[in-house]
Amino acid sequence: MTAYFESNLELLTRYQRYRTREVSIGNIPLGGNNPIRIQSMTNTDTMDTAGTVEQSIRLVDAGCDYVRITAPSVKESENLAVIKSELEQRGYSVPLIADIHFVPRAAEVAARIVEKVRINPGNYADRKKFLQLEYSPSDYQAELDRIRKRFTPLVHLCKNEGTAMRIGSNHGSLSDRILSHYGDTPLGMVESAMEFIRICADENFHDLIVSMKASNTRVMIQAYRLLVEMMEQEGYNYPLHLGVTEAGDGEDARIKSSLGIGSLLRDGLGDTVRVSLTEAPEAEIPVAKRIVQGIEKIVSHEPIPTLANLPINLFEYQRRPTNECLQIGGDHVPVVILDLSHQGSASFDMNAALFSGDRTPDILYLGRSEQDPTRFGSRFCLYDSSTWKQFEDAPNALPLFDLEAYQNTSHKHPVANFVVVPADADVSALPDDTSIIWVLSSINDNQQAARRRFILDLMNHEMQQPVILFKDYGPLPLDRLLIAASGELGGLFNDGLADGIWLRSETNGLSEVKNVSFGILQASRTRVTKTEYIACPSCGRTLFDLEEVTAQIRDRTSHLKGVKIGIMGCIVNGPGEMADADFGYVGTGPGKISLYRGQIVVRPNIPQSQAVDELIALIKNEGYWVEPQ
Repeated sequence: MTAYFESNLELLTRYQRYRTREVSIGNIPLGGNNPIRIQSMTNTDTMDTAGTVEQSIRLVDAGCDYVRITAPSVKESENLAVIKSELEQRGYSVPLIADIHFVPRAAEVAARIVEKVRINPGNYADRKKFLQLEYSPSDYQAELDRIRKRFTPLVHLCKNEGTAMRIGSNHGSLSDRILSHYGDTPLGMVESAMEFIRICADENFHDLIVSMKASNTRVMIQAYRLLVEMMEQEGYNYPLHLGVTEAGDGEDARIKSSLGIGSLLRDGLGDTVRVSLTEAPEAEIPVAKRIVQGIEKIVSHEPIPTLANLPINLFEYQRRPTNECLQIGGDHVPVVILDLSHQGSASFDMNAALFSGDRTPDILYLGRSEQDPTRFGSRFCLYDSSTWKQFEDAPNALPLFDLEAYQNTSHKHPVANFVVVPADADVSALPDDTSIIWVLSSINDNQQAARRRFILDLMNHEMQQPVILFKDYGPLPLDRLLIAASGELGGLFNDGLADGIWLRSETNGLSEVKNVSFGILQASRTRVTKTEYIACPSCGRTLFDLEEVTAQIRDRTSHLKGVKIGIMGCIVNGPGEMADADFGYVGTGPGKISLYRGQIVVRPNIPQSQAVDELIALIKNEGYWVEPQ
């Protein structure tokens, strides 16, 4: 399944935006040579015309190109005309998008009013009840015929009205039919959308946009790649809407969003983006802008040698095989190096939060500092090679060489030597010593492609030394650092290509840099060190205050390392969207919450006032609870 990418290997080493067809959405076209568009979604009740109009205006003023509004039933779809009219009277001609899930009639009403409708193939014509189904070939074709009959009226209507359509597959809302046939996989997501794309193409309707959203960034990236592969094979090139769904809030959500969206944008994939935060919708726009701005400088990056061969499957995760060197590489999780080289002779309390808990750095870089490594206990201390010589007898002291120094000395550590290497190095000329741990740096504007080329070339030369990703972000402030680092480096962890991360920052504290490093590993699912919250961004269907409840749950559960908790505002984004959550908190009616274990409801319709306590009790009963330290 890698024919398109394997036959165009320059796609992995030279930035070039994937050329999609242009689709008109009102007065703002999408795809083709148009800028990458930014959008968001209101979280007001769609029947609250004034509130929805005011929030839409705030979104546009913040820089939003399109505004999406939920239309769960016909009455909400009809009210879109009132909202649109009021916006126009206020001087706002922003294209509106109707968000449709279970009600085809609502989509048909909306298609006559707004510029675009979004449908989810997993629940537009199918259902999800977590049933394992078996089909004969004729039975499966009968299901496809049923979907075609139900979907075609909307296709004809959009075609006649000049209304665009987004076919939006979500990892968590794949139908029982798709799950039974393809499994819970990126292929299932893609095929779910392709069934609807083929119907549109058969009806000569091509004003389509396609999305492959997931809260798991690894699944999301693989699904978009596979979508492009399959569209190319079948002669389609529809624009791509990028998003990491249910990303949550705060720093972790920004890292996760930038990792998923930013990695794909750097590979030229994506025509419009939506950042999903469990915060006010207006908060999404600056983050989306920053992610998109992050690729502007890579357009004319320095050339990167094209790979001779692609040694990985871009659609499946497999960790790159490496030598185990101390506790780096092999089957070990990626390590975090914390840079203390600018701290002078500062005294560190080794029992402080910086050096305790699950987010404790594995290696401390001391540079030329002459601090005795014994003061740091058994934690590995990395020194510049010239300084290391005075501590080489200490079991936790390790040397850092530049490439030339390593090649010109016989005075090396017997087990582990960290060697800085530029990403544009000729891999065939590098030493293949098993004691080497490469510290990979790059000055190329296209950081992701330059580093990936080096690592894949190591694989092509059957060299298995571990690789640490190093990047000095200088004076970059924290809000920009976490977006830049996760977008530039995170995708390499998603593809299993790196064994550690080392960020340097002039302007941010050690705790902030450490948290960003661990956050990138968490977002890529390569090293889980804290609770993960899969929280929807709220919309007009939401049945409780998502920000408030998320904060309450986080306050009670943030110490549960590795536990995944879904917090969903309604049943539409309930058991489906939190596809791989361990526990779920889902709004099922006014003042009512249902609790889930995995994707199965176990405590339905609990009063909201009791729901957080009941969630804690469920976690305890299932054996996931530990007392906070």
